[in-house]
Amino acid sequence: MGLPAIVGKYRMGRTIGEGTFAKVKLAANMETGKSVAVKIIDKKMVLQNNLMYQVKREISTMKLLHHPNIVQIYEVIATKTKIYLVMEYVSGGQLSHKLNYLNSLDEREARKYFQQLIDAVDYCHARGVYHRDLKPENLLLDHKGNLKVSDFGLSVLRKPGDLLTTACGSPSYVAPEVIVHKNYDGAAADLWSCGVILFEILAGFLPFDDHSLTNLYRKISRAEYKCPEWFTAPQRKLISRILDPFPTRRATIAEIVADSWFRVDYKPSFGIENDECYSTDDIDETFEIQNERTNQNATEKSERLINAFRLIAMSNDLDLSGLFQEQDHSGTMIQQKIKLGAKHSIDETFEKIEIAAKDANLSVRRIDNSLVKLHENKKLTRSRSHFALSAEVIEVTPIHCVVEISKSAGDLRTYNEFCSSLSSLLKEKSSSSSDLEAPSPSNKTDDKESKVRV
Repeated sequence: MGLPAIVGKYRMGRTIGEGTFAKVKLAANMETGKSVAVKIIDKKMVLQNNLMYQVKREISTMKLLHHPNIVQIYEVIATKTKIYLVMEYVSGGQLSHKLNYLNSLDEREARKYFQQLIDAVDYCHARGVYHRDLKPENLLLDHKGNLKVSDFGLSVLRKPGDLLTTACGSPSYVAPEVIVHKNYDGAAADLWSCGVILFEILAGFLPFDDHSLTNLYRKISRAEYKCPEWFTAPQRKLISRILDPFPTRRATIAEIVADSWFRVDYKPSFGIENDECYSTDDIDETFEIQNERTNQNATEKSERLINAFRLIAMSNDLDLSGLFQEQDHSGTMIQQKIKLGAKHSIDETFEKIEIAAKDANLSVRRIDNSLVKLHENKKLTRSRSHFALSAEVIEVTPIHCVVEISKSAGDLRTYNEFCSSLSSLLKEKSSSSSDLEAPSPSNKTDDKESKVRV
């Protein structure tokens, strides 16, 4: 069955972007005639591939941000099979596309884009939002040539001073402290990415690039880059201050804005402070359409375990769990999920899973290179109930993984016992050692995130 020609008050037009789980169509608001971009997400595909956290994160964060240099989300519409994100239409395409045919930008244009990027990032950080995947592919250009930050799928909301631990982002743009999976400051990590972007738009190539991921990470951790000969002294100075491998010495936004090269022709842009911008009526309507309201206490308990979506836990009216959680006919949750971070290689992580399974009297069956199924060991128990649990291991870096545990049947006690045992085992120090270790703040926090991309 094809997609409908009209969704809500929007008439669908041509496809302007397409991915594995979603496509983006140009559409027109039939009431105003204004063009919008509609991101159409297949719910079934998202659930099957465990991408619900990223979608929730993107919706939640974009609902909070209203700035001229950030792509605006207007509303969320949902049916039983699709989720429609109605967003601002940015007609100029990605900054990366412009770099592809121009190679590098002239100093004036590069500075303008960098100024607008810093204004947008400053606005986000002032509200506790850290993007964590800044790169030219996620920077769009409008018809007037202004920059717009997009794709908040890996963003996170934290209070000032809170540190993060989950490694995520795109390899060439990620900060050294993120690579070594240390506690890191989200603001400093975002600014490192901004520094990489500034270098790239001025030079036409990346400061850190290598076919070998290990060599790439080594270069990043040591800030090994070489400026082209045409870089001016002010450009070199600013880039060196941002691309400092030690986050505590890295230039802050205030220091970047005060820089003499940055301030040339600088016209600050400001976001909207009106509280009405934080309305979530359209998300609430989404829940009503689907009739999938979940038990808030169960949701908050799950979020305390994995700390994957603190944003939603902090604001009940932004709870998007109804978009994805599966229920039986009585409304009871039929599947529990948890994600755990592992500072181990993928093989070591599987060994930990087998040990934890043995502790919980579960038998393990390896399905493929990333998935195992666990069942109750009937030889050791007299239980007649069916118990089904799976654990998927996602390799983030050669020595870091994320384990997603899903229970589809069986008693909660065994599930909690296995999760508790595995969590303790994963906290043990890995036998692997990294040559990328670097000093990092010692403050503790917890940030066991959802889907990650490094």
